[in-house]
Amino acid sequence: MSDITLAPRRRLWPVFIAPALLLIAAIGWSAFWFYTASKVDQSVDSWRAREAASGRVFDCGDRSVVGFPFRLEVRCANASVALVSQTAAQATSQTPLTAKLGEILVVSQIYDPRLLIAEFKGPASFADRGQPTSMTASWKTARSSVVGLPGPPQRVALVFDDPALDRVAGAVPTPLARARHAELHGRLVEGATPGQKLIEADLQLAGASVQDVHPLLAESFDAEVRALLSGLQDFAPKPWPVRFREIQAAGGRIEFTKARIQQGEMIAVATGSLGLTAAGNVDGELQMTVAGIDKVVATLGIDKMLEQGVPQATLDRVAPGVRAKDLNNLMGALDRAIPGLGNVVRKNANVGVAAGINALGKEAVLEGKPARAFPLRFVDGAVMLGPLKVAQVQPLF
Repeated sequence: MSDITLAPRRRLWPVFIAPALLLIAAIGWSAFWFYTASKVDQSVDSWRAREAASGRVFDCGDRSVVGFPFRLEVRCANASVALVSQTAAQATSQTPLTAKLGEILVVSQIYDPRLLIAEFKGPASFADRGQPTSMTASWKTARSSVVGLPGPPQRVALVFDDPALDRVAGAVPTPLARARHAELHGRLVEGATPGQKLIEADLQLAGASVQDVHPLLAESFDAEVRALLSGLQDFAPKPWPVRFREIQAAGGRIEFTKARIQQGEMIAVATGSLGLTAAGNVDGELQMTVAGIDKVVATLGIDKMLEQGVPQATLDRVAPGVRAKDLNNLMGALDRAIPGLGNVVRKNANVGVAAGINALGKEAVLEGKPARAFPLRFVDGAVMLGPLKVAQVQPLF
């Protein structure tokens, strides 16, 4: 008879260790997700309170939290925001502007809660309290990202494709602003002195146009602007006019390190800095280099200036020795002799004014094209191109 040796019995419990650990991890992760989701309402309410102190009162008709297991998705349907004291005019009237939006979706990865990504579903409507809709906004896509919450944001980005803003005053909306693409990026950077905080902002516009502000902005243009804002004292919530007043009191300025605008054959670049006066008006100087400025002389409103009378300072540059009073009297005499003749002469004088503008500053070359370099001055809100006032900026507080 042969000996029979029995193999030792294998233990089965080690086989279940890995599944058990995985199950425990899944339960723990689920508990963590649901706990984090339960805190969303508290975080949102804290954020709403902070914004309300800044004059921006947000509300959400229907809020839900989904996204298990790896992220949080906060969906807000029928969103609205009431803007109070966000401009100098609002600060005086205290009349809120209410904006309504179809839906906002905010996404946060569970492992990186300081990064929030949002998508906005349009259209949006704007109206003063108790009044019908005055403006509407629409877009193809609209996204934003914020890094650094719940404290002061470290980086912020807004991106729009095909944004459009219309005024509503009847059955047919009137276009106010358009763009093929728009981006705004902002971030906190360290200043030259210890503890000084600056905001660096980048704005990019493609195929943009703005109506009812200045004729020069009504035609399609591309823009790229980079600027540094100084004078921030703190990051406590407050309306923009209050913030601007504090920046002015601290001697803050906005420094343009890069600015380029192209409109057809006209290309302009600028550097310089602007500040605020005690009355809230923009004041400062930008060093401009412009190629093709003669292409936009008509849209600068030169003909209207001539119809109202030729300034002596303009004549001193274009036609030295000629007195403005004599020339304006001559235009009136021409109109009396042959109605409309004086206006024709004034419009033809645009050629001379264009030559005078081209005589400003000094010769330069911009992107391989002949150009002129000259200062663009902001004097207590007035925008001065040489002796000509070409625009007026409203006070910021």
